[in-house]
Amino acid sequence: MVTIGNVHLPSFPLLLAPMEDVSDPPFRAVCKANGADMMYTEFISSEGLIRDAIRSKHKLDIFDSERPVGIQIFGGDEEAMALAAKIVDATQPDIVDINFGCPVKKVVSKGAGAGVLKNIDLMVRLTKAVVNATNLPVTVKTRLGWDDSMINIEEVAERLQDAGIQALAIHGRTRCQLYKGVADWSHIAKVKENQRIHIPIFGNGDIDSPEKAVEYKNRYGVDGIMIGRAAIGYPWIFNEIKHYIKTSEHLAPPTIQQRVEVIRQHLHRSVEWKGLKAGVNEMRRHYTNYLKGLPNIKEHRLKLVTITEVAQIDDVLAEIVKQYDGYNFTPRNIDMNAMAYSCE
Repeated sequence: MVTIGNVHLPSFPLLLAPMEDVSDPPFRAVCKANGADMMYTEFISSEGLIRDAIRSKHKLDIFDSERPVGIQIFGGDEEAMALAAKIVDATQPDIVDINFGCPVKKVVSKGAGAGVLKNIDLMVRLTKAVVNATNLPVTVKTRLGWDDSMINIEEVAERLQDAGIQALAIHGRTRCQLYKGVADWSHIAKVKENQRIHIPIFGNGDIDSPEKAVEYKNRYGVDGIMIGRAAIGYPWIFNEIKHYIKTSEHLAPPTIQQRVEVIRQHLHRSVEWKGLKAGVNEMRRHYTNYLKGLPNIKEHRLKLVTITEVAQIDDVLAEIVKQYDGYNFTPRNIDMNAMAYSCE
């Protein structure tokens, strides 16, 4: 069992990474139903929460069915982060998570996300401000460092643990790598091997198959794995990894009926949570990933991204099931670099 404060997770838990414009309640729900052990919200600006920004407030929505769930915040000002932590505390998530890893320019330029990797002292002060402002367990998601010349994750891990965090998730790239190249987990392993470190250490980056999950589990000794981009359009990856860990055998790929049923669940939850227009529009980014691998799917996909009524979308999905009934899916080959639009 892995413990984060009063949150108890199974041995070697699989976590859904916080991803901007992806990890909303409808997406989290389908991942939870397919084996994710803990979820994180999209990251939320501390300044936005303090200003009562509608978009930021909306991201605070969590539901009992998805617990345990952490709300992730980011910012570069101690007072703002402390106030944001108090606001988050009032919504009663299971964990408050701090984003020190997002590499996108609009975040880094504000001295937040991965931008803080250049200033460990500030990172520690921001962390202490959050820890002191909440009674909830505080965790951190970060990267190896700013660039190859500034890989400081071992020092960061020790100092953040001393500041009071109760778990650390590490993406195996620097900020300057963005999502390019291969994630280097050797530095994550060094953090885990450090005898001073007693908090759970989760690895993140490039886990896209059950085989790789087991390989990295055994090679790097992490307490669990955080999965982001590989779950987009394929929430089954969590149960597939769990099954492979237990049996060394693969689960059969989901059938077209199973895929379409999850699309329906995702769509209907999206409309219920966001309203008809936003719910339908924001689902459009997911269809390509859910239906990846189907031959001659372009015509159906075009309908899905242009129709505006849920009933008509359901009809198109029914057509897809009928046309591809019995289609034999092969194990997915994910182009991770092509999915680098999310803050994982």
